[in-house]
Amino acid sequence: MKGSPGRLAAGGHARQDQVATREMVPALATALAGELERRAGEEHRLMRQARANPAPRCRRAISECRGANAAALRTIVDHHGWPAADVVGAPASTAALMILLHATDLDFQLTCRDLIAQAAADGRCPALHHAYIADHCAVEQGQPQFYGTRVDPATFRPYPVRRPQTLDERRRDVGLGPLDEQLRALRTGE
Repeated sequence: MKGSPGRLAAGGHARQDQVATREMVPALATALAGELERRAGEEHRLMRQARANPAPRCRRAISECRGANAAALRTIVDHHGWPAADVVGAPASTAALMILLHATDLDFQLTCRDLIAQAAADGRCPALHHAYIADHCAVEQGQPQFYGTRVDPATFRPYPVRRPQTLDERRRDVGLGPLDEQLRALRTGE
């Protein structure tokens, strides 16, 4: 890997200008990949369980899992940078993104958004990852999203989008299909 380790901001969180990943021995990359995939899989299992049995204890278990997953991801990012696909593999990098999207700390999400943007620009992770976290952060900040990936679950309509006239072009650039197709699939349950 190129670059030197970045400095950590106050509180131990990775700074925006931190190098996105640091050199990592293969055994560590494999271990981190397994941990990220295990954690995302556990949350997915709990979510399926909660759909079948929406008891308060199931919702609490999901919340606790997400909190623990976010803490683990923060530790990984603080020590190793964003777990990009070129380091931990595509499935683990996607698992890290899923964990990040369910984290509750917007400042952490914003820091990771910037690390993911750099990793995507360098070709180390899919541009699609940046699209999802960029839209997530924009919606959480009350700003229009750029790619239309966030949809209001109550209305099945996208949250506000900046420059909607060029939306499908931006979506195509990151590997997404047209928004109408995504919305149709959501409405029909495909």
